Amino acid sequence: HLSLSFIFCSQVFLLRPLYPINGGRSSRSDDGNSPRIHLSQPFVYFGHSYSQIYVNHNGHLTFTGPWRSFTPQRFPINGSRDVIAPFWTDIDNRERGQIIYKEHRSGHILQQATQDVNQYFPGLNFQAVSVFVATWYEVAYYPRTSTVTTFQAVLISGGRYSFVLMNYGAIDRTNLSIQVRVIKFYFIISNVNVPGRFAFRTDSGTSGCAFDGET
Repeated sequence: HLSLSFIFCSQVFLLRPLYPINGGRSSRSDDGNSPRIHLSQPFVYFGHSYSQIYVNHNGHLTFTGPWRSFTPQRFPINGSRDVIAPFWTDIDNRERGQIIYKEHRSGHILQQATQDVNQYFPGLNFQAVSVFVATWYEVAYYPRTSTVTTFQAVLISGGRYSFVLMNYGAIDRTNLSIQVRVIKFYFIISNVNVPGRFAFRTDSGTSGCAFDGET
């Protein structure tokens, strides 16, 4: 499981290392989720291969079914549910924001993902064959509909390797603790020297960029 955890309490962070935003849109609802999304290229997540995914409105992705939880839990989560949670908090997109997702199998996004992975994880000679991008675009926290927050999860597959990028745009202030992993100094906002981006290898074991966290 990924275990990242920032606490954004009193500041607005303006970071934009985002992948292009396009694709299907989830319905407007509180604590909702996307329909089941078929992945044409299975995503390997710590030894498990998944051919479907759900984009849950409250800032996380799941594979075996939707999940409406808005209360962050400490990783590893009890039970068998695999979760990728770039920004786990109570999100309400009924009045503001969109939750957008798409799997890319060709084009410049695969080129960008291939370049990013080889930069962050040298020596693998990696070639992306599928990139799934989920974006929570200008969404609001419940019940504060005036807040605006944007972030992404990018799932990259290629051969026997898989990776997750977590990209953060403008993050509005909140008094909630959210599960992305507490770092020694909370203003360090990358593990790959790209402000607003974290990168993780997720195909097996605990491999990944050097990171003061839990896997």
